[in-house]
Amino acid sequence: PVDLAKRYFEEGADEITFLNITSFRNMPFADTPMLDVLRQASRCIFVPLTIGGGVRDITDPDGQHVWPAVEVAGEYFRSGADKVSIGSDAVYAAEAYWQRVADGVPPTDGTTAIEQIASRYGRQAVVISVDPRRVYVRSPSDAPSHHVIATSTTGPQGETFCWYQCTVKGGREPRDIDVRQLVTACEALGAGEVLLNCMDRDGTNSGYETDLVADTKAAVTIPVIASSGAGRVEHFSDIVDRTDVDAVLAAGIFHRREVPIADVKRHMAQHGIPTRTVE
Repeated sequence: PVDLAKRYFEEGADEITFLNITSFRNMPFADTPMLDVLRQASRCIFVPLTIGGGVRDITDPDGQHVWPAVEVAGEYFRSGADKVSIGSDAVYAAEAYWQRVADGVPPTDGTTAIEQIASRYGRQAVVISVDPRRVYVRSPSDAPSHHVIATSTTGPQGETFCWYQCTVKGGREPRDIDVRQLVTACEALGAGEVLLNCMDRDGTNSGYETDLVADTKAAVTIPVIASSGAGRVEHFSDIVDRTDVDAVLAAGIFHRREVPIADVKRHMAQHGIPTRTVE
């Protein structure tokens, strides 16, 4: 991953995100390979680095050492990360937030990873990574407890409405909370950015999920990063023009060298979208 990230930096990437999808629960957290990846990367990469995956309370295999999420984040920062990305724990925190609202008690209590990390390191260091998927409905009344929007991607039974269901555990487990509920709660808790994926778009190269990005951008005041679905340079300018999203992220097309980063930046500049020049 370090060599790949270094290549992206040299090709002109403005930020680099490491999303750790592998569990290292059979070793002490201090020996987690991602810490060494960050140390090596920070020596040769001079753009912001974000690390995601495992930013939660962790107990070492021997049961003797418990790492609160804020200490996990601290180790990542000391190893070279500029931001941490929180996924599943952000969903659980948002669920608890809305439950407290329903119970008529203060919705924040300072106990979530988002609150603690933002309090110690600043909200600019906290990113929430959202992994939703479409749930089609025939009308908004079919999902009264969720934020339903008109969709430009018709459902399998001709549905023209959907809500976006959040997931945890790498998308394996759906939860009864929608993206609007998640991002507004997490902003209130102290998150500083939203990394917005879409499981329906992953690997399709068909473009970003415009309906979702536009709706999320309108729901929060913190920056939103669009992810999932980029396949050609036009997709980058299209999502910015149509949603005014703050940044765009891509992975597969850069991994496979299908689209050079320089071509994306050149295209964006030609369309009047400010980008850092690739020297």
